[in-house]
Amino acid sequence: MPPFDAATVLIQLVGGLLFLAAGAELLVRGAARLARNLGVSAMVVGLTVVAFGTSSPEMTVSVFAAMRGQADIAVGNAVGSNIFNVLAILGFTAMLCPIAVRGAFVRREIPVMIVVCLLLPWVGADEMVERREAGLLLVLLILYVLFAYWIARREAGPVAESFEQGVPKPEGRSGVNLFLIVLGLAMLVAGSHYLVEGSVAIARRAGLSEAVIGLTLVAAGTSLPELAASAVAALRRQPDIAMGNIIGSNVFNILAIIGLSGALRPLRVSPELMRFDVWVMLAASVLIWPMTLSGRRISRWEGLVLFAGYIGYATYAVLHALGKV
Repeated sequence: MPPFDAATVLIQLVGGLLFLAAGAELLVRGAARLARNLGVSAMVVGLTVVAFGTSSPEMTVSVFAAMRGQADIAVGNAVGSNIFNVLAILGFTAMLCPIAVRGAFVRREIPVMIVVCLLLPWVGADEMVERREAGLLLVLLILYVLFAYWIARREAGPVAESFEQGVPKPEGRSGVNLFLIVLGLAMLVAGSHYLVEGSVAIARRAGLSEAVIGLTLVAAGTSLPELAASAVAALRRQPDIAMGNIIGSNVFNILAIIGLSGALRPLRVSPELMRFDVWVMLAASVLIWPMTLSGRRISRWEGLVLFAGYIGYATYAVLHALGKV
């Protein structure tokens, strides 16, 4: 085992997070503007490029970890990001500004997100995600994108208006936007490498499992783009963007991230992760459904409940890993 160098690990973590955040921003900006230049509607861009683009840090980190045989970081990152998205990001965003749920398509997509989250305990019941199961997840991802587009087209109205305000306008030459996409992807790959290296070093030093590091530190770090996108959307009174970003990212985390990671290399999943953390993810997803159905909004006090739930979960996960509880 290589010696632990705190300064090197700190540089890896901070540098990795900065590269991931900047790379995701460049990728989303370049891809969204390129799509708009090609005549794609803001609504379609918002449901695909923006929602999936903000999950690109999770994607690159999980794929990089999977290729290195670190399945617990790959799967833990996806599961932990979903938990962080719902409890921490939605909670924090609602505390800043109550999130009204205007679009019926958002309320309909929450059950879809719950069903997708249920797929993970099913495909991972034997503590393995085989290539055929990963392939099924990728097929379902394509069907989800088609479904989201069909629903959005049916209910254009105020939802399309919200996307027009929140998605970048056509701007710049296509060549410049392509350069931003390539540069963003390169920064994501570099950031993933450094973040995984630093996280594994901390896990070994602190005696924590790679699953716990993936569920907490890596998951929170790679979810920073979703936090920024949702908070800005809520403050700008664009609730459909805020909710759609979280829901789309959570679906993407399961179907695309675990699907692609498992297709590249079968994933052996931690039994503890399957017995506890996956069900926390599912419970968090189910929790927001009645909130949006009852008052058709997530109020500040409900946001506080969600955020407090994440603090409790993260604290328990670390203390349990250290044998304190």
